[in-house]
Amino acid sequence: MQSDKLALWAGPECTIARVGDVWRNQVVETGHSDRPEDLARFAELGVEAVRYPILWEQIAPDNLDACDFSWTDARIFALLGAGIEVIGGLLHHGSGPHYTHLLDPEFPDTFAAFAQRVVERYPWIDKWTPVNEPLTTARFSALYGHWYPHHRAFRSFARALVNQCLGTVRAMRVIRSVNPQAQLVQTEDLGRTFSTAPLRGQAAHDNQRRWLTFDLLCGKVVRGHVFYRTLLEAGIGEAELAELATGDGKPDIMGINHYLTSDRYLDDRTQLYLASQIGGNATQRYADVEATRVHHLAGQTGIRRRLHEAWKRYGIPIAVTEVHHGCTREEQTRWFCEVWDESTRARREGVDLHAVTLWSAFGAMDWRSLLTRREGRYDVGAFDLRGSEARPTLVAQAAKALAATGSFDHPVLDAPGWWKRSSRLYDWHGADREERPHAGRPIWITGATGTLGQSLARICSHRGLACVLTDRSACDIADQASVQSALHRIRPWAVINTAGFVRVDDAEREVEACMAVNHAGAVALAAACQGADIPFLTFSSDLVFDGANGPYDEAAPTCPTGVYGQSKAMAEQALTGMSDKHLIVRTSAFFSGWDRYNFAYHVAASLMAGRLVRACPDTVISPTFVPDLCHASLDLLLDGCTGIAHVANEGAVSWYAFARMVADIMGYDKALVVAAASGQSSDTTLLSTRFAPLRPLNEALGDWAHDVRLADILPVPLVSAAE
Repeated sequence: MQSDKLALWAGPECTIARVGDVWRNQVVETGHSDRPEDLARFAELGVEAVRYPILWEQIAPDNLDACDFSWTDARIFALLGAGIEVIGGLLHHGSGPHYTHLLDPEFPDTFAAFAQRVVERYPWIDKWTPVNEPLTTARFSALYGHWYPHHRAFRSFARALVNQCLGTVRAMRVIRSVNPQAQLVQTEDLGRTFSTAPLRGQAAHDNQRRWLTFDLLCGKVVRGHVFYRTLLEAGIGEAELAELATGDGKPDIMGINHYLTSDRYLDDRTQLYLASQIGGNATQRYADVEATRVHHLAGQTGIRRRLHEAWKRYGIPIAVTEVHHGCTREEQTRWFCEVWDESTRARREGVDLHAVTLWSAFGAMDWRSLLTRREGRYDVGAFDLRGSEARPTLVAQAAKALAATGSFDHPVLDAPGWWKRSSRLYDWHGADREERPHAGRPIWITGATGTLGQSLARICSHRGLACVLTDRSACDIADQASVQSALHRIRPWAVINTAGFVRVDDAEREVEACMAVNHAGAVALAAACQGADIPFLTFSSDLVFDGANGPYDEAAPTCPTGVYGQSKAMAEQALTGMSDKHLIVRTSAFFSGWDRYNFAYHVAASLMAGRLVRACPDTVISPTFVPDLCHASLDLLLDGCTGIAHVANEGAVSWYAFARMVADIMGYDKALVVAAASGQSSDTTLLSTRFAPLRPLNEALGDWAHDVRLADILPVPLVSAAE
């Protein structure tokens, strides 16, 4: 009887895809290319094997006689030195260098010639993935037109797929001529298509097509196969299919990649969906959406069912070769843990499953647009590369524990992922979509009457994080007995302090009240959390700086000028002296579309009424969108970050410039915004040497304007810029 033990594999997102005349290189765009120290992270997690790029476009961009292995040499030998097996990848969603492409008749032989040079360089690599996801690449490049050569025809799709499969067969022949023990680890995205009754024919087509990579390589596409005649009619030669029918390309390990978007649902009722979800075939128009959002398909989607289908069809050993979810931290962790648990269960049920792969270990860039737009949208992986060093996330903690013991526990796992919550469902299915309060170990959030506390509770609910929000009547945070009583009653796994004296000008007159909450209260909470070994997060301000020498990073010495800034600086000093396990988030001038108590709302309301807005052009700040602040702070807390973190939207502007940005995005008259010079310059812009800034301010303002309109918190309807 086989063991339940799964191996942990990993890999960096390494696509080199051609879009038009530009090759997009994920290893470069995520920064992994310049961080050789990243490789040590794999060993720290207990990774046994790494899918690593030895990619054609990078090594031989101009011709096969000028291969440059310097980058891969250093990294592959570092992995070997760490005792980690290398799974060599030669083409990853690519179409090759400029001297070839997926529809080139010479593509298979040229690719095999490249493989010859690689295996001669690394004859001791025993596992190879010559071409990653041939079917997916053929679809995106030649059927949907996203990547080069940007065709949209089945004939092109067929040629691109067969060329990649022939290239795989011929590459493995030359690899095995050098290393007879070499194994083929063939990867492919695997999902299943469901549909309404009128679209059963299209669903049947898709469900047969999903197997084509493996059917071709295993020699199954012969006379009588559902796609044999179709491929011939699309221009594929009988000799080509005969070569594949030898089964020389049969994988030694099937690499199954399954995402939350892999299972699909086709619906002819197009009126129920957004225009962006509508597509079709030659005769029918239909919506193509995630099956996990369809109520009546519960129990039919998910990776375990797809693993059983693959095992039943082929009987070939399997590895899950990509696990990634570009979402918030707890959802990423829930997905990884679910795939691990479902894979373990499938293994117990008889599937010969060897490993689960922590994919996109160092994140991915612009995959939300399938690389078709250069937006700089970075999705974090097991490590976050945006700071001064690769920072492990909660996903890394989960992977390390699962590799070592096969189990991982964290309060975020008390709730299911969004794909199992009722809010995910489309409205038309008729079931109850109302979200109940999330059960499980809670986060305690103080400051129920404030914007930040209310916003954090709102976002926790959205993210499936149980929380308890309290005001001063439930707990006086400056009173140790009250804090201890609340801790005993709530039993939180973490505490977030948003309670505070926030009236900066009034603090000069109400010194004692300000200090009691901002200093004594924060210290009392931190001490109680330290005694209970509970993570603690509190918020500070850019006003711990006087603005004379800005911008400021986390290491800059504090130098407040007013009572409010002094209260925050004193709290910071006390907390950092007390423990190195507390998290202090400094932020600046935050604004929200969910309330009226911020500068952006004041500007919009005044301009709407035709009133002048006077704003200082001499004071430079880092305006921060509250939802962005909340999401980032929760991620840092979940990742176990400590110390001081600057969290603000990217962009330093004066109050005057900020007011004009608000006027512009709301479509109001910018002439009503006038400069009110203070006579003294100040710059309290927050920079970070530890973490990346939040998204650009102008993007956040766009969402703020949307939230304001949605909340209807202005006195009369807004006029958009377009109107």
